[in-house]
Amino acid sequence: MRNAVLSIRRQLPLVLLGAGLAVASLAVPVLAAGGEGGDATPTCAKGKVYDTKSKKCVSKNSSAVPDKDRTEYAFALAEAGRYEEALEILDTLKNPNTKEAWNYRGYATRKLGRTDEGISYYKKSVALDPKYAKVREYLGEAYVIKGQIDLAKEQLITIKSICGTTCEEYQDLQEAIEKPSKT
Repeated sequence: MRNAVLSIRRQLPLVLLGAGLAVASLAVPVLAAGGEGGDATPTCAKGKVYDTKSKKCVSKNSSAVPDKDRTEYAFALAEAGRYEEALEILDTLKNPNTKEAWNYRGYATRKLGRTDEGISYYKKSVALDPKYAKVREYLGEAYVIKGQIDLAKEQLITIKSICGTTCEEYQDLQEAIEKPSKT
């Protein structure tokens, strides 16, 4: 009996630590890369969205969260591999007709394997801002997936005219063209 009690006492801190981590993971947003500048945007539990003003996760239906926050949050979800959730957040935008919203919708759908649908969203983003390098990169990556390297190279040339050859968008698309994989 004494050995059983000692065993439980030794394991108790580990059990409590594990329980504490589980509770903490529900309360504290997790940081994920996102945003145009590569800023870390927290991701929250499903059904929530990160509000930069309050610095909290709130209901995705909260009217207090502006479209800009929702759009950046959707991209953070997509980069975290939560593509369906990203699309759900984009569906809550008051104004879904922005270059970023179309781009991120294209990104999430492409990552879900719906490449042609993603391309259609990228083209809507391009129509709103032909000099938006990030959408050009993603559109080029979609063309690589489809094996349309000539169209991907056209996007690379366009990116070069926008930001040169040292910007991240140019380098990422160039790498995708040179080493095609699941982009």
